[in-house]
Amino acid sequence: MKTRFLFSTLLATTALLSAAASAHTPDGTVTPNFSHSITNIPGKSLVAVEVAYPPGGASLPHSHAKSAFIYAYVVSGAIESQVDNQPARIYTAGQAFYEEPGAHHRISRNASKSEPAKLLAVFVVDTGDTPLTTPQK
Repeated sequence: MKTRFLFSTLLATTALLSAAASAHTPDGTVTPNFSHSITNIPGKSLVAVEVAYPPGGASLPHSHAKSAFIYAYVVSGAIESQVDNQPARIYTAGQAFYEEPGAHHRISRNASKSEPAKLLAVFVVDTGDTPLTTPQK
């Protein structure tokens, strides 16, 4: 039974990391950082991805998995972000923001045309809820 649970957790983790890595960033890269089920909250997982933008790089407007609560921490540079109908805001290294489940991420881009920027996005999500990011049409 324990082996089956571990195997199921491994499959779910692999699926979540694959979904996170496929996030739509035409001018940046998304690198899986961490994924693990939250053992004291059955059915929930923690997934972290690193999003790196070159100077002037941006993601298309997108939404995330309906169950996803997201904490985003700017590691370096400056990131301009707009979630739902909130005003666009620029976050610099060391600052953070969050997205509620079901939020529409209208703007996510490097605020600089000359320096790269990087953020760490941490998802608390239903295990197996994929894709984690869906570009808006």
